Amino acid sequence: MNHYQLFLLIILILPFSIQQVFAKTWLHAEIEQLVASYLKENIKVPDEGQVLISVATLDPRITINPCQSVLNINLPENVNSRNLNVKITCSDLTPWYIYLPAKVEITLPVLVAKNTIFKGSMISNDNIEIHYIASYKIRGEVLKDKSIVIGAKAKRRIAKGRSISKKSICVVCKGDTVVIIASSDNFSIKTQGVSLNSGNINEQIKVKNTRSKRVITATVKAINRVEINL
Repeated sequence: MNHYQLFLLIILILPFSIQQVFAKTWLHAEIEQLVASYLKENIKVPDEGQVLISVATLDPRITINPCQSVLNINLPENVNSRNLNVKITCSDLTPWYIYLPAKVEITLPVLVAKNTIFKGSMISNDNIEIHYIASYKIRGEVLKDKSIVIGAKAKRRIAKGRSISKKSICVVCKGDTVVIIASSDNFSIKTQGVSLNSGNINEQIKVKNTRSKRVITATVKAINRVEINL
């Protein structure tokens, strides 16, 4: 082999050798951790929510070639799905990719019955608590703020562990004696009335003024308190 042939051989081999020197060999556990960290940083979680991430274990029989470039991680379009198939790509001259299944579960705070609450019973701190429930299991509008339900009454039986919703309680219930506050920019007056139907915070109900016997439409503002604007 003459000098020219040797030079050409070195030129051909050298880039491959450099790539091998600087390429990173990824362990299975490192890729699993990389995907878990990426999901934690890129999955959007609602305010006060929590996220539970579970990444599958790569099959030990899978051979992962070294990669000189930074690994790219791509999420599927439907990131709202609980089960994701995450794509990990090496973009070297000889590219490769693998898929790693992951499970993402977003949980939200929900008020639930600590024990069975019977119809007509008052909601108190003793019979409700906060549970974090998977978002896909939540149906309809549920409540998470204890302060707006304590003192309300159950409109129907609420089984232990069931969520507390507006439909299951009433801040002002039909037949309750309520305080009516009528106000304007210059003054306000207070009187009593009887609710003709049930309602929750900021809902409008019919109320009969005890003195005048007049039926008015008022807005529920608190336990046994309604307001109207003059």
